[in-house]
Amino acid sequence: MAAPVMRCCWRTVSAQCPSRIFPRIVQHSAVLPSFASLLISNRHYAAKKDKKPRRDPKKKAAESEPKKRKDPYTFPLPSEPKDDVYLTWCYQRPVYEAEVALEMLKQYQQLDFTSPKQHVHIDMTLDMAMEKKKPLEPFVGTVRLPHCFTDDIHKVVVFTANAEQAALARENGAAFAGGTELIKPILDGEIKADFYVGVPTMSSKITPLRGMLKQRFPRTRNGSLSYDIIQMLEFFKVCHEYEVENGNLIRTPIGMLDMPNDQIVANLDAVIKDVCKYKPLSYGPFVTHLSICSSTSESLDLKVERFLPKRIVKEKVEEKVKDDDSDDDKEEEMQKSS
Repeated sequence: MAAPVMRCCWRTVSAQCPSRIFPRIVQHSAVLPSFASLLISNRHYAAKKDKKPRRDPKKKAAESEPKKRKDPYTFPLPSEPKDDVYLTWCYQRPVYEAEVALEMLKQYQQLDFTSPKQHVHIDMTLDMAMEKKKPLEPFVGTVRLPHCFTDDIHKVVVFTANAEQAALARENGAAFAGGTELIKPILDGEIKADFYVGVPTMSSKITPLRGMLKQRFPRTRNGSLSYDIIQMLEFFKVCHEYEVENGNLIRTPIGMLDMPNDQIVANLDAVIKDVCKYKPLSYGPFVTHLSICSSTSESLDLKVERFLPKRIVKEKVEEKVKDDDSDDDKEEEMQKSS
């Protein structure tokens, strides 16, 4: 005879068996659905981070530079106005030839009823950069203008230990001439002059004046240190001095408004040529902007290209000479054959 099958429900089992016997069944009866267990990771270690590709340092530097965005709403200003009455900021600033600008300055003087005996000034903007080298330091330059416009005679001090040279300097217009005995009066302010020159043997003996004179200390570069005392005095008594201000700007007078235009232009050309000596031509044009004005008028922009020194390449000159010689030879052969 088969054994009877025992059937019981969950309620009867839970009633007969307390929770202390089957704790897990009672506490975790409400479990998550079976698909939730698939979302739980069984991995007992952290995932390995993906390596970021290395960037090229050159590309990184290029990306770090800010890109200039072009404004699509800006248009180039027109060059010339159509009538005589216009707003200046709506048009490009005109650039004139030097002779035309001087005629305009003289017309302004007549319309303003000002004195014609007023200075004509120029403003130059310089490019002091030297590529990978350090930029040029501000300097003080001197030049002898072809047409002098002032009657002032500068005071010049000559440093020399030779009594004969000192006497020669005084005869040719030196304000003071002597050796080391002039150092103390200059430091005390008893002796003041516009320029200081000397012979090369005195360069090491007057070093206490270097900090006080600064740019006016005698140097071979600006011609203030030489054995030709007479030539130095003739130059520095009537020379014209200019100075670089604010890092790269030069403002200096070049003549009087009542002078002829060709004389003012000649002085302008001399000043620009002398300024360009302080930077090699291989670095490009030194003067980037040029304007002119009188003491009572507005400034006018000038075309500076005609005044800049031109760089002559020897190879091109030699090629031209060879071409000329070959042409002369051909002409001689033609004449002989005829």
